[in-house]
Amino acid sequence: MAMKIQNTLPVWTIAAPVLGWLALAGKAFMGGAGAPGAVLLVVFAVCLFAGVLAAVFHAELVAHKIGEPFGTLVLAVAVTSIEVALIVSLMVAGGAETTGLARDTVYAAVMLILNGMVGICLLVGGRKHGEQSFTATGVSAALATLAAISVLTMVLPNYTTTTPGPSYNTSQLIFIAVISLVLYGTFVLVQTVRHRDYFLPLQPVADEDDHAPVPPARMAWISGALLLACLGCVVLLAKALSPSLEKAVLSMGAPKALVGIIIAAVVLLPEGIAAYQAARANRLQTSLNLALGSALASIGLTIPCVAIVALLNGWTLTLGIDIKSTVLLMLSLIVASLSLTGGRTTIMQGTVLLTICAVYLFVTIVP
Repeated sequence: MAMKIQNTLPVWTIAAPVLGWLALAGKAFMGGAGAPGAVLLVVFAVCLFAGVLAAVFHAELVAHKIGEPFGTLVLAVAVTSIEVALIVSLMVAGGAETTGLARDTVYAAVMLILNGMVGICLLVGGRKHGEQSFTATGVSAALATLAAISVLTMVLPNYTTTTPGPSYNTSQLIFIAVISLVLYGTFVLVQTVRHRDYFLPLQPVADEDDHAPVPPARMAWISGALLLACLGCVVLLAKALSPSLEKAVLSMGAPKALVGIIIAAVVLLPEGIAAYQAARANRLQTSLNLALGSALASIGLTIPCVAIVALLNGWTLTLGIDIKSTVLLMLSLIVASLSLTGGRTTIMQGTVLLTICAVYLFVTIVP
């Protein structure tokens, strides 16, 4: 989509973030601190999805300019950085009552990415192209890193004995935050510098993007700025819609945890659409780089940041997930590892992962 551009950006890709920020400014000007009215709800929803589509467009243009695997890293880090800012702002505003917010958000993001996003990509890609291949070495490194960070941050806190409950004491929290940064930083170093070829396609796939002209540097910088603007308004619009969404969910008798899943899904939409488009174009390596990189960034950046906020405010950060969630997380990591270590996938692997995602969503609604 972005590769068809040569000299100018489409008007709608510029207008989308502008309209989104104008809608947010309008709500602030009217002094609405609570849930927006019915008309504003519709405006917010339209602006939100327009912002998602524009974010995907600008991410693809930037990725085409800087090449793989840096291109996929741009979107993953940009989305996660804004997600971290949102979580931290909510924690500061909500106080000690929100100490479990980071855990819930990170867990939902990992489950949706590992089972939903990857599952859809494998299923769509397998249905269209039969069998798809990728560099197993890079994917194995990503999965190993994701498994280590996930267990250390969301499972191990349930079994430490220095402090009761699903939390670390101060020294343990600092240590785990540093470990998370070390693991994620090492993965980025391997992905972008030392073993960059592990994250490149085995054989380049010929499509219209391969012969498209590389966008000029000025356009890439503009798209990078617009990408951040799009992601910022998407997150803030999702936050503004959350009170009304929460009322709708509770009115249906569904658990409040469903709200967190819906918000996480909205925030991950830009990455999800980009990964879906890459899988349809038979570029599964790019798709997996996006998905697994997003999951790693979500944990590797979020946990250290919220740990700093909790330590500065003297809060006890709740990190451990319950037994049901632990079982689903371990099942997801095992199945994803078995599905993605062979270097080839079909619709079978996609179906299995999507089934686990369906179970996760179902037991959240019907616990």
